Amino acid sequence: MKGIGLFGGTFNPLHIGHLTVARDVKSGFDLEKIVFIPAAIPPHKSADGLAGALDRHLMIDAAIKRHEGFAVSDVEIRRTGPSYTIDTVRYFRNRLAGSVPCYLLMGIDAFLEIDTWKSWRRLFDVVPFIVMTRPEAGAGSKAQPSAVLEIYVHAHVDPGYVWTAQPSCFIHPAKQPVHLFSVTPVDISSTIIRHRIRHGLSISGMVPESVETYIKEKGLYL
Repeated sequence: MKGIGLFGGTFNPLHIGHLTVARDVKSGFDLEKIVFIPAAIPPHKSADGLAGALDRHLMIDAAIKRHEGFAVSDVEIRRTGPSYTIDTVRYFRNRLAGSVPCYLLMGIDAFLEIDTWKSWRRLFDVVPFIVMTRPEAGAGSKAQPSAVLEIYVHAHVDPGYVWTAQPSCFIHPAKQPVHLFSVTPVDISSTIIRHRIRHGLSISGMVPESVETYIKEKGLYL
């Protein structure tokens, strides 16, 4: 049975880059669905400039309506307290009862900070990772993403992980695999979008039209 990808983040706001990489991963791994999971209270980011969780959820919902195989979950919005990934992964694993494989999507920048997350070691026991490489990954370094990840994984996670080029994946005899996946470069960030809004600049083409309309109607990020 096809799996689902769990794609968490603040999505503040969701932009074209998010949709592009989600589409890449869905196709590349032949997944049934990508589930966008907006964080209510992100543990590792400042709440300054963060739109309300419901607003961010509704923007995602509006943006994915025409995208088959995309969904949005309010699991972290309904949960009280900080939005910890380990709790979200457990929720989906319990809900699906092992009948559908789950993958945890994240950018390489987030993965290289995973040792600061709650119960992060447990994640490697319960869910496979799909680590997406982006244009800025390894900036200022000639090292390939696989080499960067190998150093990090061996130093912080488990030296038992072994790199295999086909497929691009770190495998371990007792832990879940860590897939490395190259996605389409999209030079857009939520930070840039918020900056442009504050300075009265256009964000057309950077976010879906439905998201741009919602932002204008609600007066977000001013």
